[in-house]
Amino acid sequence: EKRRRIAKETMDIYAPLAERIGMYEFMKEMQMLSFQQLEPEAYESISLRLAQMKEGGGDRISKIASGLKLLMSRGGVEADVTGREKSAFSIFRKMNERHISFEQLSDVMAFRAIVPTEEDCYRALGLIHRRWPMVPGRFKDYISTPKRNGYRSLHTSVIHADNARIEIQIRTPEMHAEADFGLAAHWTYKQATRHDAQVSWIRDLVEILDTSDSPEELIEHTKMAMYQDRIFAFTPKGELIQLPKGATPIDFAYAVHTDLGDQAVGAKLNGRVVPLSTVISNGDQVQILRSAGQTPQANWLNLAITGKALAAIRRHLRHAERDEQVTLGTKLYEDIVRRLPAQIGPDALTHALQRLKMPDEAHLMIAIARRTLSDAAVMEALMPGSAGADVAALAPQSSAISIKGLTPGVAYDLAQCCHPVPGDRIVGLRRPDAGIEVHAIQCPVLAELADRTDEETDWVDVSWGDDSEGATARISVMVKNEPGALGILATIIGQHKANIINVRLDTRDTRFHTNLIDVEVHDLQHLMRLIAALRAADVVSLVERV
Repeated sequence: EKRRRIAKETMDIYAPLAERIGMYEFMKEMQMLSFQQLEPEAYESISLRLAQMKEGGGDRISKIASGLKLLMSRGGVEADVTGREKSAFSIFRKMNERHISFEQLSDVMAFRAIVPTEEDCYRALGLIHRRWPMVPGRFKDYISTPKRNGYRSLHTSVIHADNARIEIQIRTPEMHAEADFGLAAHWTYKQATRHDAQVSWIRDLVEILDTSDSPEELIEHTKMAMYQDRIFAFTPKGELIQLPKGATPIDFAYAVHTDLGDQAVGAKLNGRVVPLSTVISNGDQVQILRSAGQTPQANWLNLAITGKALAAIRRHLRHAERDEQVTLGTKLYEDIVRRLPAQIGPDALTHALQRLKMPDEAHLMIAIARRTLSDAAVMEALMPGSAGADVAALAPQSSAISIKGLTPGVAYDLAQCCHPVPGDRIVGLRRPDAGIEVHAIQCPVLAELADRTDEETDWVDVSWGDDSEGATARISVMVKNEPGALGILATIIGQHKANIINVRLDTRDTRFHTNLIDVEVHDLQHLMRLIAALRAADVVSLVERV
């Protein structure tokens, strides 16, 4: 069991880490040793097949290697060519990925050609492709586009004699050293100081090696130094993703690709569906669930911790906010135009932009929506003299501004003091450089503001629009203090197709307790039906809308 635990840790963390920094020989050895412990039967079976194939094929690999070397030599490229069967673990992984048997696997031989220069790599590739047909989709140029860990090489697969597929890697001695020993190889071929991000923690690792007193202390300190501030998670395809400690699937999705992050709706951690707020642990396999209709949400800013994720979310929210503010500003602008004493010509807006020193129409609409420009200033710019000296004498708003199609929290905010829902009579409160705050008409906060003389506060007549989407209402429910009372409340709310967002215990005594419940409802009628159903329950003493 101890061997299996260590093997799993090695396979999940240390082998991918070795690959990440380009130490492929170490990676292969760790994978093989771990595979032998984790899948002993598969290891024995594949190893036996490889041994039988080697006996049956004789010196087939050495013959192919000699043929490759002769081909390149005749083409003017001196090459050192070596061949091998692929490792048992590599074959096992391919069999699982392709869902095929050992007999169906055609590419079990791999060859490596070491040539003097980078130019020789491409010359050798041309010679090989002229001699044998290439397997489509199997050519990779890691010289022109190296892997993230700095790995460079040419990879190709060709159909050799007897319809056998063989894999060939072509590289220079420097590339080969880097592939075997990763960053450590740079000190052999490049004496200049390197500034790779990985170098710093490798230096810390060397320092720990020098200062550790025991193997146990070395392991503990090594894990702390390497993983204290970062974790390593895997994609379903086995790609290693480095993240800071405390990262969530949102961070993981954006680390893979911005589009994947934008469309994330959930995640699977080690095959189990989890919410996007789940913290990823070291070695987790993460699969992001996506939807083309999804867009980044404002609450994601509370979930993400990586700079890339936060920047992408903020960028999307800024664009969405700008678009919606342009839409809202356009609606307000159209009402301002209707309130002018006379109709304006087609060039009035162009002249108004010049007078207001606005670069374009969109900037003007945003300024109107955020009330950095007053209605009077816009009127005066559109029709000089229309506003007059007496701002109070301005024509009143001609029609209610519909907020249908706009997103709460982006173009406008639903006030948390009164929790308005579609069907409530509402009014908008505008303050400079802020979005419209929508209140229910009976909200006590509005009564307090009406008693003040605040020139910066502006009132806007707003409406929900037809078939507006739902909103969150808050209700206060007093129930008998007995077992199952809260369950009965939840059942009634669920039966009426409302969704509980939050529950908070407000007061409690020996006989009753009062809960504040935030519920998503379609409209005012839906909320009234829900309140009526709750009042009819035996355990409920009192229900009020907050």
